[in-house]
Amino acid sequence: MSDKPVVLVTGASQGIGRAAAHIMARAGWHVIATARSEKALISLDDEILAISSESATIVPLDLKDGPGVDRLGGAIYSRFGKLDGLIHCAARIGDLGPLHHATPREAQNIIDTNLTATYRLIASMNDLLAAAPNARAVFLSSSVAREPRANWGLYAATKAGLEAMVLCWAAEQSLNNIVATIFNPGGVATPMRRKAYPGEDQTTLPAPSDLSSCVLELMSPKRTKAQNGAIVNFRDTKHYEALKLRQ
Repeated sequence: MSDKPVVLVTGASQGIGRAAAHIMARAGWHVIATARSEKALISLDDEILAISSESATIVPLDLKDGPGVDRLGGAIYSRFGKLDGLIHCAARIGDLGPLHHATPREAQNIIDTNLTATYRLIASMNDLLAAAPNARAVFLSSSVAREPRANWGLYAATKAGLEAMVLCWAAEQSLNNIVATIFNPGGVATPMRRKAYPGEDQTTLPAPSDLSSCVLELMSPKRTKAQNGAIVNFRDTKHYEALKLRQ
C-alpha cells in the first residue's frame, strides 16, 4: 500500500486527463488512471514510472459500465481505504449537429458517458473521499453548459447536468472535508477539440500540459471549504495570465 495521497484520474489516456495524471505523479501522488484504451494506459504507466519511480495503478474501464465503476470503488477501498483526490476528465462530445439529427443510440452514449457516469463515480467514490483528511474533487466542464449554442445540444445538456449534479453534491459536504470544483478549461489542443473544430490551428491553443499548475492548485489541501462548489474558468486564472506572458 502506498503512503502517498491517492488520486483517481478518469479519461487518463489522452488530453487533459493524461496531463493531469502526469502532474499529480510529479507532485508525489499515487495515480489510479482509468480510460477505455489499455494500450494508452500502459504507455502512461511507463511515463509515470519515469516521473515518480512508482508505477501507477491502471484500470482499463469504460465509464458507461456502471457496475464496473462500483467495483472500482470497492477495489480502491480494499487496497487504499480512502481516496484523496478525483479528477474526472472523461467525456464524449459525439457528432456535433442539429439536435434532431442525433440518433437515439448516439444520444444515449453521450448521456451515459457525460452524465450517468458522473453520478456513478460520485456514488462509488463518496465514502472513499469522505474517509480522506482533505479530499479534493475536480470535474471538467465546458462553457456550453452555461452558454448553449447551436449544434451542441447533447454535449451542452450533459455538461449542464454535470454542473448541477456536482454543485448539489458539493452542498452536501458540510460534515466532510471534501472540496469539489467544476473546472472549465476552455479551448485546449486535445483530440476532442480537434473533432469539434477540425480546421482550427491548434498551435494557437494551450496544450493540456499548460493546465497542469492550475489542476495542481485545485487539488491542493490549501483550498478551503469556502471554495467548495466553485466554478473555475482557466482563462480567468493567474495560470492563464502567466501562460500568455510566456508566449
